[in-house]
Amino acid sequence: MKIGFIGVGNMGSAIVNGYLLSGEKTDAKVFLFDTDTAKMQSLKEIGCFQCESIEELVKNSALIVIGVKPNTFESVLPEIAKAYTPDKVLISIAAGITIKAMEQFIGANAKIIRTMPNTPAMVCEAMTAICRNENITDDEMKKARYIFEKIGKVCEIPEELIHCAIGVSGSSPAYTYMYIDALTQAAIENGMDKEQALISAAQSVLGAAKMVLETGISPEQLRINVCSPGGTTIEAVHKLQADNFEGIVKAGFQAAVEKSKLMSK
Repeated sequence: MKIGFIGVGNMGSAIVNGYLLSGEKTDAKVFLFDTDTAKMQSLKEIGCFQCESIEELVKNSALIVIGVKPNTFESVLPEIAKAYTPDKVLISIAAGITIKAMEQFIGANAKIIRTMPNTPAMVCEAMTAICRNENITDDEMKKARYIFEKIGKVCEIPEELIHCAIGVSGSSPAYTYMYIDALTQAAIENGMDKEQALISAAQSVLGAAKMVLETGISPEQLRINVCSPGGTTIEAVHKLQADNFEGIVKAGFQAAVEKSKLMSK
């Protein structure tokens, strides 16, 4: 495949790195364009090709991942349109930019896929929600999914659920980092050194997530299983429940969803 990345900031570079360094051999050619040439330098060192313009990148690529910030789409899409032909697939990773909005710039016959990945793409543990317009064939969708499946898990959803996807996976690594950091700080305050505390907190989150994904047991039942009557865990759980821990998490999720909806207007 010939894949182009317009914008290689935090998310774009995470996808490129994850895709090329996933451990599976690929013969794909990866083209890059970013107004900040320094961002492309390290990616050139792992085999990417730098383009001098968006137009050059579009001409060279069959699948084009648009990784620029949402507020720059109005200037980037007309540049894409100059070289776009209907055999090319555009893949957006931006929050708040609808498929319809992209079609207005590129044309009703444009092949457009909208995705919502997250930054664990850098370690090939991303969660990506993906949706498409009616011009995308199953084969084209398969090729697009392949990019994101090399860096984690993928779920195809209707576009109206993209706001929900942002709340549950697109933004949620940030909430999880807050949780890990709070556990780490609490352990440090109780005498553990920083490195041990961080590893203990992060590994416990990783292990708990794998239990959910690999055992088929619900998170609620897994929580019940680890709570011995009169033990330490159930004491902590009761305190978190009393302080509305689950309600706070849901409120954070909903705040991300509402912001996504607002950005799409």
